[in-house]
Amino acid sequence: MKNNFRKFLIRFLFLLALIGLLSCDVFSTPVAPILTPTLPPVSQSLTLTFTTISETSASPVYTLTAQVPLLADSNDPRVQQFNQQTAALVQQAVDGFKQSLAGESNMPIAMGSFFDLKYSLVSPWSDILSLKFDVDSYHDGAAHPYHYSRAFTFNLATGHQVSLDQLFLPGTNYLQVLSDYCKTELEGRDIAFDASVTGADPLPDNYQSWNISADGLVITFDEYLVAAYAAGPQIVTIPYAELQAMIDSNGPLSIYLQ
Repeated sequence: MKNNFRKFLIRFLFLLALIGLLSCDVFSTPVAPILTPTLPPVSQSLTLTFTTISETSASPVYTLTAQVPLLADSNDPRVQQFNQQTAALVQQAVDGFKQSLAGESNMPIAMGSFFDLKYSLVSPWSDILSLKFDVDSYHDGAAHPYHYSRAFTFNLATGHQVSLDQLFLPGTNYLQVLSDYCKTELEGRDIAFDASVTGADPLPDNYQSWNISADGLVITFDEYLVAAYAAGPQIVTIPYAELQAMIDSNGPLSIYLQ
């Protein structure tokens, strides 16, 4: 009886030892990590070009030209969204100019009115495209032309326009930070900037014309907003290092975080 029990105990301990060895890393088969495939950027296969709107009118007298950005060679719905939204932005500016000429058909003609809109790509080429639209326009009989800008930033990966607040962490007072930096920068320029002028205050309307660039966040203040007409528009580039504490690490500016 004792011998049988001893044999049973030895076999039992041997099995336990064997199970322990089999569970060790020495006998385990390495498992390859599951990798999520990285999709190429949507922008990789695209070309940014433009179409042109060109009009003349005899009553009222004006000439009109406008560039309409166009991402070519793709039926991707996100690309179509980009094309539709940029076209709508340009058309809105064109319609605004025409409406401002209402009632001028019976006025004496000095040299005629004009409207010219051009765009530029401010951001590096990627799925985040940040465009700036510059308008040079004149109303017949006015003392001088006028200028203004519009900005448009689009995420091709999501198919949606990017708003300023989406660049930053929720709850951060980003407008105050932008305002403080811009005011300090403007005060150092020879444009007779007065800090009491509200054009650079932390209000959403003052920071509608913004663009993403390789060097920082570009803020454009149109003429009259922070200085007299003669000073022209003022452009301030805020380095990303100044905004790093507020930038959303999952947002459009994540690639600029150090």
